[in-house]
Amino acid sequence: MNAASWMNLSLLIWFPIITGIATYLLRHVANGVISRSVANIAATFMLFAVACLLYSFDTTIAAMQFSQRIPWIPSFGIEYTLGVDGLSVLFIAFNALITFLVIVTRKPNANNAYIAALLVTSGLIYGAFTALDGVLFYVFFETMLIPIYLTIGIWGGVNRKYAATKFFLFTLFGSLFMLLALFYLYGVSGSFSIKDWHILPLNIDAQILLFIGFLLAFAVKTPMWPLHSWAPDAYSEGPTGAIVLLSSTKIGAYAFLRLLLPIAPDAVNQLAPWMIILSLIAVIYFGIIALTQSDLKRLITYSSVAHMGMVTLGFFLLGDVALKGAVILMLSNALAAAALFLCAGALSDRMGSCRIIDYQGIVNVMPWLATLFVFFAMANVALPGTSGFVGELLVIFGAVEYHLGVGLLTATVLVIGAAYTLWLVKRVVFGAIGNSQIAAMKDLNHRERFGMVVLAVVMLVMGIYPQPFLALIDVSVTDLLAHLARTKL
Repeated sequence: MNAASWMNLSLLIWFPIITGIATYLLRHVANGVISRSVANIAATFMLFAVACLLYSFDTTIAAMQFSQRIPWIPSFGIEYTLGVDGLSVLFIAFNALITFLVIVTRKPNANNAYIAALLVTSGLIYGAFTALDGVLFYVFFETMLIPIYLTIGIWGGVNRKYAATKFFLFTLFGSLFMLLALFYLYGVSGSFSIKDWHILPLNIDAQILLFIGFLLAFAVKTPMWPLHSWAPDAYSEGPTGAIVLLSSTKIGAYAFLRLLLPIAPDAVNQLAPWMIILSLIAVIYFGIIALTQSDLKRLITYSSVAHMGMVTLGFFLLGDVALKGAVILMLSNALAAAALFLCAGALSDRMGSCRIIDYQGIVNVMPWLATLFVFFAMANVALPGTSGFVGELLVIFGAVEYHLGVGLLTATVLVIGAAYTLWLVKRVVFGAIGNSQIAAMKDLNHRERFGMVVLAVVMLVMGIYPQPFLALIDVSVTDLLAHLARTKL
């Protein structure tokens, strides 16, 4: 391991955390100008650093790259171990992009303490995506709750305290089961190394118990039905930047790939049919709930978690095509959710409300927002040429490979997503101007337009030419499937 490799990953974690703290400490200096400049420089530098990481990444090997291993608490075998592979590198890249857009396109009067919290959150997210020690992963996985809790509880909407508390308690509750699973694995292996756990022999009863423990933890964070109820409150009450970062993180779904699937492969193969049923129920249930929503942010939330049902479906179909589709769909959903929440934030900033009934005919006064909103909505329902199409098509192909009936049902339930999305577009974008407030609304400013256009371009690139993204994950997905095919009994 050379020094440059070590610095790349450690820099990703600690630079945004340190600059976030600096942003907070300097918030009152020179009317906050220095603080805002520090935040802008940090977000831009991190985007550049991740671009260098992507450029140096070797797509031909499944082994961890840019690794570092330093003793942390040697008496318990706990280490500061970092590394990236094809399953994590794209999530790191998307975190850098979303953080950059959230920071540099924020409102000019945004509270600098709030911006500081977002930077710290971003650093902790990098930590979770690169951690290869169970305790280190748990620390990052849980610590990121704190700044998100604060951003929702302090700068959120009317019911912010309720939403923040519910978010914190739900995620903390789920993570306690993961902690028990981690301690059990340490007890039988004498190690907290995640890579060691991947090859640790376990009987089927132990694997099923670990499966349940990890499932409860990751289902909350993903979120999955029926452990999702914190999400509509948190996303509807949280400030736009915070919910954009939270909804695009996908750390819960990533944890399935890093921990649950490779640690308990026999249990995964045995319980996969039940997870497929649960995932399809989630897609149908959330789609129907979305059709009944009167709040724009809540509808986007239910749409996002419905798509995560498709992601978990792809995981447990246990096929190459389906798993690749699930990863691409996770990335696409990160972009779509971020973009739609930015649109909702722009509307609520002008109207002071997220009630869908308050909007109608915005195309007449806000052509930029209307155009981008329609594009993001179409990407959300997997219009060909957009990122969502690639992921959903691969998952459907994988479902057909698994069983024709599952494939037909998977393709059919997507109609529900098209229904609530098109209905939303009809109510918000088209028609005559709904009221005098809409008539007086101004279109997107340059700051808002920049953020949304960048996301639209990335969605188009992924949809039209997905090969570079598939190449990054190909070897790691193949390695994971080979691992799942080997028994640990």
